[in-house]
Amino acid sequence: MSKKVTNDIVLRDKRQMTLSRDICKQLGIKPGDKLILYVKDGILVGKPNKTIALEALKELRRSFKSSGITEKELIDTGKSIRRELIKEYYGVDY
Repeated sequence: MSKKVTNDIVLRDKRQMTLSRDICKQLGIKPGDKLILYVKDGILVGKPNKTIALEALKELRRSFKSSGITEKELIDTGKSIRRELIKEYYGVDY
C-alpha cells in the first residue's frame, strides 16, 4: 500500500492549482495528462482519465465474458456487418 500523501493546495485567480510531485507520482500522472474531477459528498475527487478508461475496459470485458459470445463470433459478426455497410454505402462487394 502506498503512503498517504497530503499537501495544501492554493486555488489561484484563474482557478488553477498545482499538484505536488508526490501526489502526481501516487496518481501515476505527469504534466499534460488529463484528470477527471468530480465532487462526492463535498469532497473533490480526481482520477487520471486513463484510470477511467481502464475501468470501462474492465467492465466491457466482464460484460463480454458473461454474454457467452466468443471473441471469434464477435470478430466474424463485425466483419460481416462491415461488408454489408460497404456494399450498402458504396455498392462494392469485397
